Amino acid sequence: MRGQTRQGLRPPSRRQGTRRRALSAAAAVAIGVMTLAAPAPAAATVRPDAVQRALNVLVRDDGMPAALASVQDRDGRTRTSTAGVGDLATGSKVPRDGQVRIGSNTKTFTAVVVLQLVGEGRIGLDTKVDDYLPGLVRGEGIDGRNIKVRQLLQHTSGLPNYSNYLGDDVRYYAPRELLDTALQHPADFVPGTSWKYSNTNYVLAGLIVQKITGRPLAEEIDRRIIKPIGLRHTYFPAPGEMTIREPHPHGYLRNAADDPLRDITEIDPSWGWAAGQMVSTNSDLNRFFSALLAGHLLPSAQLAQMRSTVPAEATFGPAARYGLGLVSRPLPCGGLSWGHGGSFPGYETRGGATDDGRAANVAVTTQLTDEAARRSLERAVDTALCH
Repeated sequence: MRGQTRQGLRPPSRRQGTRRRALSAAAAVAIGVMTLAAPAPAAATVRPDAVQRALNVLVRDDGMPAALASVQDRDGRTRTSTAGVGDLATGSKVPRDGQVRIGSNTKTFTAVVVLQLVGEGRIGLDTKVDDYLPGLVRGEGIDGRNIKVRQLLQHTSGLPNYSNYLGDDVRYYAPRELLDTALQHPADFVPGTSWKYSNTNYVLAGLIVQKITGRPLAEEIDRRIIKPIGLRHTYFPAPGEMTIREPHPHGYLRNAADDPLRDITEIDPSWGWAAGQMVSTNSDLNRFFSALLAGHLLPSAQLAQMRSTVPAEATFGPAARYGLGLVSRPLPCGGLSWGHGGSFPGYETRGGATDDGRAANVAVTTQLTDEAARRSLERAVDTALCH
């Protein structure tokens, strides 16, 4: 059901089509909606800026039902933009800075909690997984006595990706079920000898957090990250929680190229857990990644470790590199953006922040399997960070 896409988690079908579709009339007339933090007079007559034009392309040319962006400049000013429609059935507007399922951006939250515990001396990056979860990680070519915590966070453990093997059963999954699914399959490589993106790494990282702290991962993320930096629209869904709590655009799935888009907004997200379960907004993601780079979430030693990267082009695109739950990408205007990105049934997000205070996140309301559409989404982020 949920095999790896180029970046993140895949929807509950292997047959999702990749062909561009014509927009509904409702979506077509909604292209060009722009909302500012301080509304400009006569906004309807203003020529769309570069970010708005990029969102319009995602809706008009790439067939996204909706696209949302939040851009933060060096001075901390934020602008939000939208295109398309929030609900294809009703033609309703896209909610300004609406909540979306952020998929694998969750990994960065999980990594920050692990690294905070490293800074507290409670976890060692080069300590073996078996020291924290004795006897739990065993399989064909798999042994927790040979896998370091660092290798989990950097996807160099060789652990198989459980989400390739879950099938089409959309239900609640306990974290141990996800791990057990992975352990039924052989290792991809000897730990530390290669790089391959695997959601299993972050399920194990989450289990280690819970073992060390004695509290649920969701509580640790909330008290260590969400509340301290004021992420008012970000949360880790509770077990069995299928709806999105605040105003949000609907998310859509197409099982095959000729199938209509299907509303998949309400779904049990537990199969993503520490690797991809969270809900947020573009503006909250900007706040999170900016706070992280500014040193507000980690001591300098742990932030430096997080930014120590290895090549990750196969999953994240040309010249991309992966740190400890953090991705760097070169910008066309020079320098790097640091973020992650996420893919989850109904939603796709991309974004990043820079060391000089810029930040941008863009979301669309269908999961992308088409490489051209992915490139369009990444160009929209680059446009937002470079203009």
